[in-house]
Amino acid sequence: MPEKEQVLNHSAAREYYDRFGKKQDSQSFYEDPALDELIAHASFQNARSVFEFGCGTGKFAARILEKLLPASAVYLGCDISPVMVGLAKKRLEAYGERAKVILSDGAVRFPLSDHSVDRVVSNYVLDLLSEEDIRRFFSESRRVASFRGIVCLASLTKGVTLPSRIVSSLWMAVFRMRPSIVGGCRPVHLGAYVDHERWQLEHQKILTPFGVPSEVLVLKSRGL
Repeated sequence: MPEKEQVLNHSAAREYYDRFGKKQDSQSFYEDPALDELIAHASFQNARSVFEFGCGTGKFAARILEKLLPASAVYLGCDISPVMVGLAKKRLEAYGERAKVILSDGAVRFPLSDHSVDRVVSNYVLDLLSEEDIRRFFSESRRVASFRGIVCLASLTKGVTLPSRIVSSLWMAVFRMRPSIVGGCRPVHLGAYVDHERWQLEHQKILTPFGVPSEVLVLKSRGL
């Protein structure tokens, strides 16, 4: 059973990421290799619609809209931070009605009808959430995923090499002392939350650029 940790509440998370703003893109040195891995196995070129839970500055959205998604595909992103929503809207304004970004109240409740989206994406967001909210994320993802739907995830995780074990242990120690120092993020093992009777594992990999471990998961719902 995954460890229960004290995570930032919605208000504290919103305040932190409002302050963090554009600096979020500075984490690309360890995030980009994981996102490259995710893209390589998520078949975005076959998606007609994408929902991103926690879109941040819109960097990932701009990448898939520019280079991967069909011209007819649409994107919807949400974020708890008004600053992040503003940055993402500005970054995606060239895509007009194809790309929309909305402000979330922090609840893990997707503004989508059942079985209506081809890709559910969440990158470096579930590692901020409580165990209950992570489980709710998987439940909501299953609800909104279409018959061809895929869930695409990247997250901080436990180390698997000596350097990455040191980094994740130090990160966890700081988190336990004061979660806000690390933006409320902590290493989690997302695979431990996957119900394999409900989800088919399409791809799973842990990458450790600069000693920072990230888990990539690509999942397909087992029926509707």
